[in-house]
Amino acid sequence: MIEVPEALAAQLRYGGEGARAFLDALPGRAEEFLERWELAPTGPAMHGMCALVLPVRRSDGTRSVLKLQSLDEETAGEAEALRAWDGDGAARLLDHDPATGTLLLERLGPRHLSAVEDSREAVRILAELLARLTARPAPGGLRHLAHLASAMLDRVPGALEPPGAGSGTAAVAVADADERRLLRDCAAAVREVAGEPGDRLLHWDLHYDNILAAGREPWLAIDPKPLAGDPGFELLPALVNRFDPAETLWRFDLLTATLGLDRERARAWTLGRVLQNGLWGLDDGEPRLPRDQVSIARALLGRGQRPLTDRAAGTAPAGRAGR
Repeated sequence: MIEVPEALAAQLRYGGEGARAFLDALPGRAEEFLERWELAPTGPAMHGMCALVLPVRRSDGTRSVLKLQSLDEETAGEAEALRAWDGDGAARLLDHDPATGTLLLERLGPRHLSAVEDSREAVRILAELLARLTARPAPGGLRHLAHLASAMLDRVPGALEPPGAGSGTAAVAVADADERRLLRDCAAAVREVAGEPGDRLLHWDLHYDNILAAGREPWLAIDPKPLAGDPGFELLPALVNRFDPAETLWRFDLLTATLGLDRERARAWTLGRVLQNGLWGLDDGEPRLPRDQVSIARALLGRGQRPLTDRAAGTAPAGRAGR
């Protein structure tokens, strides 16, 4: 019987009813797919925040990994995205069970991009992978950036009410007046581009630990949270990883140049990611924005000729939604 690592079990126990049901089913599900797909375990179990990953060998000798996860909004579309990329910039999908979300994947690693000491070289590698991944149009049925942007903008008024001023939709409202102004600027930027949300296939979670060394290529991406939209919405993790305020604008310029993006549109969508993360933090009861993302937003807002909030609302800057 497969043993679930205690760190993963503890995470799932506090994840709600669905997560606890998944935890209860996990050992039996692992055994089921090892037998169904004729897999032999070859090492200790690994895990992320909510998935169990078993290194295995197929009956033909292929080294692979069995990824067991619950079906939810976070995992929706992962198989479709991996199938669309077909190994170009990402791990190959070898098998998939739609009923449970279980995946059999090409084995990569164990070295992560975070092991690359040169921060600029790491950003270059990430940027080149993003350019490949976002070159494809998104397959049908994925979540769309248009819907995310609309939902974010609907929540902004409640999130900006200072404590005691009214009832917002989040657990708390942004406590600091300067940060409330910053989120207003982020929301204004999103309004300018929301009418052209793009149609590219986005990874949506491409940070250093989701890029692994590989045998057939130097580096490949894993663990997408697929989304259809503008590649500008992909850039924030590369600015946050191993954060250095002195590198923010250099990294942003490298990313936009490598992906061939309109710089103003990419700036607006990156500010949209800051807005999204700020709203998620409020949901978790955190009334302050992450310090690194405050710094990034201020750097991007201060680089243009005039603040984004001074422009006419609803007027999108010139440029294409995608690459």
